Amino acid sequence: MPFPRERHRRTRQSAAWRRMVRETRLTPDALIYPLFVVPGSRVRQPVGSMPGICQLSVDEAVKEARRVAAAGVPAVLVFAVPERKDPQASDARDPHGLAAQAIAAIKSAVPELLVWADVCLCGATDHGHCGHIVDGGTIDNDSSIATLAEVALNYARAGADAVAPSDMMDGRVQAIRSLLDREGRATTPIISYAAKYASAFYGPFREAAESAPAFGDRRSYQMDPANVREALREVLTDVAEGADLVMVKPAGPYLDVIREVRAAVRVPVVAYQVSGEFSLIKAAAERGWIDERAAVLETLTGIARAGADLIISYFAPEVAQWLGA
Repeated sequence: MPFPRERHRRTRQSAAWRRMVRETRLTPDALIYPLFVVPGSRVRQPVGSMPGICQLSVDEAVKEARRVAAAGVPAVLVFAVPERKDPQASDARDPHGLAAQAIAAIKSAVPELLVWADVCLCGATDHGHCGHIVDGGTIDNDSSIATLAEVALNYARAGADAVAPSDMMDGRVQAIRSLLDREGRATTPIISYAAKYASAFYGPFREAAESAPAFGDRRSYQMDPANVREALREVLTDVAEGADLVMVKPAGPYLDVIREVRAAVRVPVVAYQVSGEFSLIKAAAERGWIDERAAVLETLTGIARAGADLIISYFAPEVAQWLGA
């Protein structure tokens, strides 16, 4: 009996063939690197649960931004960890607040680098929730979106190339878009954390951003991990309200959601490979259980294959160097 005509290994037999027929290609242009900014100067404080990641003062964040840009990463995502925390998130609304300082300093020093500004209240409030607290612990949606719009405008005025609301309040994209347009910032894109799940994979981030809630949890506004149709409702609503890009967070455990979102919208889809995903790979690699580089490239390829156009990752500078080598 003759062998079947189909020999799938024909185009796998050499590295050159494998490169030529590769369907999904990672490029440095698809990567965004998060930065955690803290008060002070010459501060580079390691985050214990995230090997290689540090909290950075503004001057050190500028140095890190230069390094990231030199590696070929086109954008950073800025998270501020201010010392001043109060119920009104005053530091996030302050034109001289920590986030505004960091945005302005990075744009001045590395103008070619895109600066995305995370817009939320959790890092600047004393309770650590993403919205205003009323009635003994309820998160009030409508007063929160008004404040979030003020924060977004503050960051845009500081020089942010995009604002990225991560709070998951209903209607915040429309509120931000309306205020930005009204205040002469119609060209500032909104990157919506549209499908942000109440995930167990955020733990290390909360150490880095010092944003763990003082009470309760965020399940009344972040999404139930069991739901995908709800993610599509969230995404389509945000696009209708004016989101220029939409995000799925986390990435690795939600590849099916990324795929569904990619099929449902015509705007770019961003996926966030979150801190827990990063730390799991780091921990296994430190023990010699996996090859870190191979695992990183495989996970990022899987995220891109699922449909993500852009990927936020703590591995971004290293990956950009590997891809450019």
